[in-house]
Amino acid sequence: MLITRRQFRTLVAGFTALIATGGFAAAQTYGFATMQPGTLNHTTGSAIAKVLKDKTGINALIQPTAGESVLIPLVARGEAEFGIANIFEVEGAKTTNKDLRLIGSIQTLRGAYFVRKDSGMKTMADLKGKRVVFGYSAMKTIDPLARAMLATGGLSEADIKPVLVPNVIRGADEFAAGNADMFFFAFGAAKVREVDATVGGIRVLEVPESGMAAAKKILAGGYLTPVKPGPFYVGVEQPMNVYAWDNMLFTNSKVKDDVVYKMIDTMVKAKDDMVAIQPAMREFTAAGLYKKYDIPYHPGALKYFSEHKIEAKPVD
Repeated sequence: MLITRRQFRTLVAGFTALIATGGFAAAQTYGFATMQPGTLNHTTGSAIAKVLKDKTGINALIQPTAGESVLIPLVARGEAEFGIANIFEVEGAKTTNKDLRLIGSIQTLRGAYFVRKDSGMKTMADLKGKRVVFGYSAMKTIDPLARAMLATGGLSEADIKPVLVPNVIRGADEFAAGNADMFFFAFGAAKVREVDATVGGIRVLEVPESGMAAAKKILAGGYLTPVKPGPFYVGVEQPMNVYAWDNMLFTNSKVKDDVVYKMIDTMVKAKDDMVAIQPAMREFTAAGLYKKYDIPYHPGALKYFSEHKIEAKPVD
């Protein structure tokens, strides 16, 4: 269809005005890299993405990946704007991924070694001679984490029968299929509830405080936190200590400051909406975002912390 010169000039003027007023900003899609469906991080990312879209018009598209070792470089290269991964993975990747920038710690991750409820096993030491999922080739820092947790029970790889898996999803599947005597996962993940229902009940192995000195020789950033039985803590039969570490939200240096600032502001104001999707976000707070890690924070996050008088806290 032909148009007149006047109509063409009008279209150009309108297009220019749309750009100048940021009319395309709301339509931009931001990649949000997570673990696979069924993991805590996939659900957490989905909760954040939904409030961003509902409250601000920021279209964050979830991009599931095979593991955190895969998704961190993806974000660093700018192939996705946001990502979630545990602090061990992020710290391990900082040297080779210079453009990584932290947004903050969004939750304390609590993980456990799960066994069948009828197995008779109750402590980490009971895994001696058992088939233990191990390796985690797509989640490289889960391997030292697994070794650290074994060490709390006085065990090493030589004391178990390793069942090599690429990630925690595969480990859970091997357990459910009867090919392993335990699996490792973070609390709050849909996969844990799925496996619990599949095998007729699971139990968390207790981590003894006396074993933490040995664990810290392998992985210094882990710590214990107390938990009680409840719907979130599937497999916890009595008050106990479980292994914990921080879960990080991060981006890259190319993402605009105002986008990161708006992301934090929206998450803080829409916390209840996130919790409705991911109960693990109950502990999320603005003050808890900023911790003293040796990784640069994004300027947009630092601006938010400065304006809200939030100071960096030491890692537990």
